[in-house]
Amino acid sequence: MIESFENFMMVINEYWAPFLYWDGSQFSGLAVTLWILTLSVVLGFVLALPLSVMRVSKNKFISGPVWFFSWVFRGTPFYVQLLLIYSGVVGLEFIKDQPILHTFFMSGYNCVVLALLLNTLAYTIEIFAGYIKATPYAELDAARAYGMSRWKMYTRIILPSALRRALPAYSNEVILMLHATSLAFTATVPDILKVARDANAATYLTFASYGTAALLYMSISFVLVWAFRRMERRALAFLAYENN
Repeated sequence: MIESFENFMMVINEYWAPFLYWDGSQFSGLAVTLWILTLSVVLGFVLALPLSVMRVSKNKFISGPVWFFSWVFRGTPFYVQLLLIYSGVVGLEFIKDQPILHTFFMSGYNCVVLALLLNTLAYTIEIFAGYIKATPYAELDAARAYGMSRWKMYTRIILPSALRRALPAYSNEVILMLHATSLAFTATVPDILKVARDANAATYLTFASYGTAALLYMSISFVLVWAFRRMERRALAFLAYENN
């Protein structure tokens, strides 16, 4: 037990800077992980709003393509998606012929963010669409009674209500995306796990190296869960009155 603790302290003392500290020239593993997580989740959230509305459309020409996109990315492993985007797409002839696209897909950062974005977008669309469909009829009837247009119904009633109710499910999706960022090292992105692999290669202290990474992921997860729980208490406070 004492030896394991000493190994942990050795890894932390030698690699705390790559794990946590930014020296102005290279971002830490923690900063890289948080950056790719934030960028992919924010973009996924923004894009999911209009696409989830399209997903619940009764017009199959509108909802069909969104359903197919969601079905593909929810039906294949994220690791396979990342490998296809990072290693596969760049080898396509029409990508090679376009300098901008070729440069984009040669970047590990770009490929990781794109893979995370597409994956979380597929799941977020289904989460939001499910809660849009579950909007209480009483709220819709009240909106119609006030003479609201379809646009106003979505912006003032349906989407706000659906997003509030979707918070618990969406918080789980964000946590899962945090865990998915651990695969970024396969695209040579220096995230938390990449630093842990470097520490293990240099010290051969496998348990301590990967254990330090696990503690960092766990700490971020706890912060995210705490933040979402506070948001849920405020956003879903009205449910307490509905249940009384």
